Amino acid sequence: MTRVFLDRVTKAFKTRRGIVEAVKNVTIEIKPGEFFAIIGPSGSGKTTTLRMIAGLEIPTEGRVFIGDRDVTFLPPKERDVGMVFQSYAIYPHMKVYDNIAFPLKIRKVSEEEIRKKVTDVAKVLGIAHLLDRMPSELSGGEMQRVAVARALVREPRVLLLDEPLSNLDAQVRVTARAFLKRLQRELNITTVYVTHDQSEAMVLGDRIAIMNYGEIQQIGTPFEIYRQPANMFVATFVGSPPMNLISGSIIERNGKMIFDAGAFQLSIPDNIASLIKEKLTHTEVVLGIRPEDINAVPYNEGLNICGTVYVTEYLATHQWVTIAINNIYIKAYAPAEAKINIGDKMCIAFDSNKMYLFDKKSQKSLMT
Repeated sequence: MTRVFLDRVTKAFKTRRGIVEAVKNVTIEIKPGEFFAIIGPSGSGKTTTLRMIAGLEIPTEGRVFIGDRDVTFLPPKERDVGMVFQSYAIYPHMKVYDNIAFPLKIRKVSEEEIRKKVTDVAKVLGIAHLLDRMPSELSGGEMQRVAVARALVREPRVLLLDEPLSNLDAQVRVTARAFLKRLQRELNITTVYVTHDQSEAMVLGDRIAIMNYGEIQQIGTPFEIYRQPANMFVATFVGSPPMNLISGSIIERNGKMIFDAGAFQLSIPDNIASLIKEKLTHTEVVLGIRPEDINAVPYNEGLNICGTVYVTEYLATHQWVTIAINNIYIKAYAPAEAKINIGDKMCIAFDSNKMYLFDKKSQKSLMT
């Protein structure tokens, strides 16, 4: 098993508009045998980061280590990594066997050893019966396995995957990601997986790095990323539907801390109040709460957070109800069987112990 370490890596490109930093001072340590996911929106720098590990891009600043070797300026062929691209890059004129064997042939490995290694990796990936077929005869899922087989046949120390499932339809994609996770566990190979799909990262990653505008926003386990977001970007990027964010201010009343949104007020539990008290430098904050931690309930005059149903989204097991309270829109959970129509009056019940508070100016969490 192999450790991968990026030490204060920056990558800048020359463009017509001047110098653009695609990756800015990024430090990441990927543990031996870890399945490490990098996620972020388009243009966040995640693929450039992966390409620097692969040797397809050279850092403008910083260093890249694979194991104990500084590979910053080594070409890809000397880094002992396998890479699977979004497009799979399978040669259309070669049979599956020859596609998988190609990395070994260019290294002048003997035919006997090539045949053994190709057969072995094809069995592991469940594609031994496809070795005599042409790529045009394969499904998307089968082509994805062929691309993985070609990356693994040379027994690399690190496997790099760049959006490998994005070309698959939804049902095949779910099957393929389960397959990848099981395969990685069986081979125990250090794996770096780049995707813009946060659900994929949450399912696959032992740890996740979230990037935006070339910078690392947070690194942590799926649980840490979801339940302890470092800032508002992470809070809304991870989770479907995304976290509700409500602007307001902190006031004190009778020794209690209150969140004032204008349209309503919410008492802040003592444990959260004590956590954020010393971090508050001004009163303006943003309250965050995930839709699954809010219940949409029938209208009741005794409840103080009520509004009008703006839209409902039925999902068979439950429904999401967006409730408009003046100009504030809050998405909440409701049972699937509840009969809710647009325009109905409804109230919401917060699980206040699952609220988050962010500094409005810096957008950083006040709770970490």
